[in-house]
Amino acid sequence: MNNIYRLIIFFPFFVLGCAPNVFDENKVIQKMDNLDMNIFSKTGVKIYSIKSPYSTYNDDFEFQLKNTTINIFNGEETKYIIYSDESTLSDNNKLLKLKGNVKLKTLKQDEDNLYADNFIWNIEENKYLLEGNIRFENKNIILNSEKAKLGSDNIIEFFNPVKYLVKDKNKENKYEINSENAYYNLKTESVSFEAKDKRVRSIIYF
Repeated sequence: MNNIYRLIIFFPFFVLGCAPNVFDENKVIQKMDNLDMNIFSKTGVKIYSIKSPYSTYNDDFEFQLKNTTINIFNGEETKYIIYSDESTLSDNNKLLKLKGNVKLKTLKQDEDNLYADNFIWNIEENKYLLEGNIRFENKNIILNSEKAKLGSDNIIEFFNPVKYLVKDKNKENKYEINSENAYYNLKTESVSFEAKDKRVRSIIYF
């Protein structure tokens, strides 16, 4: 997914077709039902797909989508699935912004889920930014913060303040760590903490 310079769009004929044009001052807005769109790199590798039951786009090819489902691919396999209430695809399909009940999940046996109010994906740089009520959760841990970044190295960086909760076998809180920053590695399922101005603080539950 790196070094993407041009994106080729394949429209599967906009399933169920398009509604009549809507004229908004100097822009023409096209309405579509049941959008199912695949985005490819210039070498023909599928980067991601987008599905939406209702969407619009204007003459600048900026898409506004409702109830969005996005599949991000790594080769032939789906790497992440992302859901949101709304999304905007712009900048020649290189910038994707999602908002409202954003959920990103991995397709591994022990599923990881990452929640946020807002999500921004810079597709060319392969960087993900999440803001507002961040919660990362799997069967073992919960990480909370107000901002997080996910890069191509599969490491999620959580920004100050960070609350880290470890669950026991009954999924109850076992202990808590508070820190300025935390780093979670999706591959190794390990977490590290960093604090420049304050010490890392731990709370153990009995």
